[in-house]
Amino acid sequence: MAESIGIEQVSKEYPGGSLALREVSLRVEPGSFVVLLGPSGSGKTTLLRCLAGIERVTSGTITIGATTVAGEKVHVPPDRRNLSMVFQDYALWPHLRVRENVAFALRRNKLAKTDARDRTQAMLVRVGLGALVERYPNELSGGEQQRVALARALVADTGLILCDEPLSNLDADLRERMRVEISSLVREAGATAIYITHDQAEAFALADQVGVLQAGRLIQFGSPEQVYTEPASPFVARFTGLSGELPVRVRPGGPDPDGTVALEADGSVLLRPSRARMSGTGPSGAEAILLIRPTGVQICGTDAGEHHLAGVVADVAFRGRGYEHAIDIAGHGRLTGVFAPVRSERGTTVGLRLDPAGCHVFAAEQAGPDAEPAADLAAAGPGTAAAVPA
Repeated sequence: MAESIGIEQVSKEYPGGSLALREVSLRVEPGSFVVLLGPSGSGKTTLLRCLAGIERVTSGTITIGATTVAGEKVHVPPDRRNLSMVFQDYALWPHLRVRENVAFALRRNKLAKTDARDRTQAMLVRVGLGALVERYPNELSGGEQQRVALARALVADTGLILCDEPLSNLDADLRERMRVEISSLVREAGATAIYITHDQAEAFALADQVGVLQAGRLIQFGSPEQVYTEPASPFVARFTGLSGELPVRVRPGGPDPDGTVALEADGSVLLRPSRARMSGTGPSGAEAILLIRPTGVQICGTDAGEHHLAGVVADVAFRGRGYEHAIDIAGHGRLTGVFAPVRSERGTTVGLRLDPAGCHVFAAEQAGPDAEPAADLAAAGPGTAAAVPA
């Protein structure tokens, strides 16, 4: 039976004062697939280990179902938390055959030998390893070893499956195939899954809900669509994929009647953002930063009124369905991943039109690469921008 998870104000401090988690709170519904996303050192692995019982929390509480499994005075050991784990390095017993590695997860279930054997064989067939049951781990490929680890997690039929970057050691093609297998098998099992990764494409492809961590804080928690289209901070926007950034300024004259403000770059009106993420509405002349998704910029002609910006093509790469361009904008750096169905040659001057759905604006003081996440960032409104003619 799938389990719900409650994490309330969880902090984890290591000896020496290193704070790995800072008052993290989230609620996971039974049967959901949640991905925790963040760079190295963001706290995602520590949070998973606290949930598994491998680490003790310093403060706060964790509940699995109706049971409190972690708190300042409570620590339920991992083997009593009704969960399974899939590790980055697979963690298979080298001296046990495939069937023995998978059957090992059933020992605590106290099944009859014939029942355990039948259940193990059925699970190995389900993951496509029915013909390899007598092999040892060193006789398997990386993808086959990962499927053994997945079969071992699934066969125990626990209410919670934890995955610690299980695809990071695989090549690109195998990663994609295994991602699909993990998604389908875990959802068929009906378990709740918590999966950690630093790969935003993997996170968006797998998750029902995505949690983004920075410096031990949960910055945003929502659907993949919400995290991508309404990033709660410049960090979230950058980590989930940008084409580039453009310094802009709030246009003198104050807000329009609808409360929006116009932005300008190089003295010309560029965008009219809605719900701009600034201090208040931003005073006239205030500096801001425009963050542009690859989906938020299109190559167009350089005729008057058609484009917002112009740049020179620095590089172009064929991607099967079309071409991705890197475009240098004089004085403002480079936009990358600019897609077009037609190739623009290197050295060509092209126009660029910005799509409001893929542009986000934040106050300049929020946008520094080392900006500390604010406690209320996740609750603040998005910085979506709407284009107006140049």
